[in-house]
Amino acid sequence: MVGRVVCGLVALTLFVLAGVASAETLPEPTEKPILVVSGQIGVTNRGGEAVFDRPMLEALGMVSFTTATPWYKGKVTFEGVPLARLMERLEARGETLTATALNDYTGEIPMDDVRNRKVILALKRDGAYMPVSDKGPLFIVYDFDHDPEANRQKYFGRSVWQVARLTIK
Repeated sequence: MVGRVVCGLVALTLFVLAGVASAETLPEPTEKPILVVSGQIGVTNRGGEAVFDRPMLEALGMVSFTTATPWYKGKVTFEGVPLARLMERLEARGETLTATALNDYTGEIPMDDVRNRKVILALKRDGAYMPVSDKGPLFIVYDFDHDPEANRQKYFGRSVWQVARLTIK
């Protein structure tokens, strides 16, 4: 009988510890924040919002692609965090992502785009961090060359630059 109780307690302890180990939290930024995400998210670090600095975004894992855009001559290489990865990390549950720029311009992006298209929150263009004067610090970019359907005005309008906030609805 004692053996069963001990085994049961050990199993319960392992179950609880496994749950604690998988429950991740978002650290606090150590540098100047460049992005705030709010709305229907499950992971936060400041008053119901997720606040990121550049190293925190980069730690999520960067990808790059080279594509032509309406904003630059020739092909450009963008490097950034896949929006799908960011949304997964924050346990986003909404159907729409609203991107707000530093000048309060907003663009609506369906979460279907995030899940089904190659779209990134770019931090770099051609290997250099993008300054505010050149669409930075964050620019939502689709891989227009490898997704012919995205190479249309509808998707150009969803490519918000100088992104400061994302709101999940």
